[in-house]
Amino acid sequence: MHSSRQDLLRLLAHKSFRLGEFKLSSGGTSDYYIDCRTTTLDAKGSRLTGEVFSDEIRQRGWKPQAIGGLTMGADPIVTAVSVVSGELHGFLVRKAEKQHGTGQRIEGFRDKGARVAIVDDVCTTGASTMQAIEAAREFGFEIVGVMCLVEREEAKGRPSVEKAAAPAPFVSVFTARDVRAEHVRQNDETGPVIFAVAATCEICGGPAVTNVPRNRCAAHRN
Repeated sequence: MHSSRQDLLRLLAHKSFRLGEFKLSSGGTSDYYIDCRTTTLDAKGSRLTGEVFSDEIRQRGWKPQAIGGLTMGADPIVTAVSVVSGELHGFLVRKAEKQHGTGQRIEGFRDKGARVAIVDDVCTTGASTMQAIEAAREFGFEIVGVMCLVEREEAKGRPSVEKAAAPAPFVSVFTARDVRAEHVRQNDETGPVIFAVAATCEICGGPAVTNVPRNRCAAHRN
């Protein structure tokens, strides 16, 4: 795995993943919760998000002029990718048209007919992603690809988004299983503590005090 992808996965597992009993926006319940905004709004996490999404878009040959998504999960992703890429414009999709001013639903980049990619943070049912797809097409954008940061692989989210996005492809950077597995690895305390020498913490870059299971400083050791 590319280092930026690996670093982003580690940060998601540390900052955004929690085990427990949670009620989801879809109305269901889960034994885990992923709040990607604690990562995408983190200084290092924002940079990594921009790098990973920009790389994915470039490697897939989508060649969009802009990226956007439904506020507010997509907001930090859109900004990060726009800044890191230095060439992709950003737009945000309101959940409803604003009731004042110009009354527009699409904010930011607004060139009708432009090639765009739709992004989101977490896909469960895919409802927010599909709202963004619908609004973008109604405005007049040509959607060339749809990408989410973490796919939960449940609630029929993938087939629903794939149907809404077609003929554009839908891809995910990580699955919830990827993030969960990394979270478990980070919190595995079964092995002996081995102190790291001349190493830096993989989370914050500070001096590491252990390298089991990963290089960690005192604050991020557990």
